[in-house]
Amino acid sequence: MNNFSHNFLIESQKILSSVDHQEIESLVIKLKELKNESGNLYICGLGGSAGHASHAVNDFRKLCEINTFSPSDNVSELTARANDEGWDTIFTGFLSNCRLTNKDALLIFSVGGGSTNPAVSTPLIEAAKFAKSKGAKVFSILGRDGGFIKTISDISILIPNLFPERVTPHTEGLTAVVWHLIVSHPDLSSKPTKW
Repeated sequence: MNNFSHNFLIESQKILSSVDHQEIESLVIKLKELKNESGNLYICGLGGSAGHASHAVNDFRKLCEINTFSPSDNVSELTARANDEGWDTIFTGFLSNCRLTNKDALLIFSVGGGSTNPAVSTPLIEAAKFAKSKGAKVFSILGRDGGFIKTISDISILIPNLFPERVTPHTEGLTAVVWHLIVSHPDLSSKPTKW
């Protein structure tokens, strides 16, 4: 009998029990401050994390009443920027038009957290550096060792890499658990879910 399903679920439990819940609480506090100051939240990710960003935008807007956006939701602008300005800056042009201030924050979802050498997930790195240059906070939910994004984040929640052969599915799956925890947190949530 193949025990892959059982083992995957056990692995997920072990990883979740290793997530630093104090970092999550710290992020909730900062997001509550952002909400109280009428700041904007921008969420970026690449690949599967871009899909997560879109889903999380809905949750933060609908459940927490935080003005939230994801640059990857506008595929026309995203691909025009990639075509005309280059891959590395697909998010910074969008963020520049948003006129970021120190009331705003960027939340990044990434399995590896990006690297400058070799160049990996460079649009996320450029977005984080741009946000910092405007005084905005940078938050992240990351896997592996957190990469470059961990070094630049004000608060970073790491999904521990306990099972390297499945780092991507575990990180992406448990990122969803963490952000759903955040939008359900009684200090941040404004509206209940329907179910």
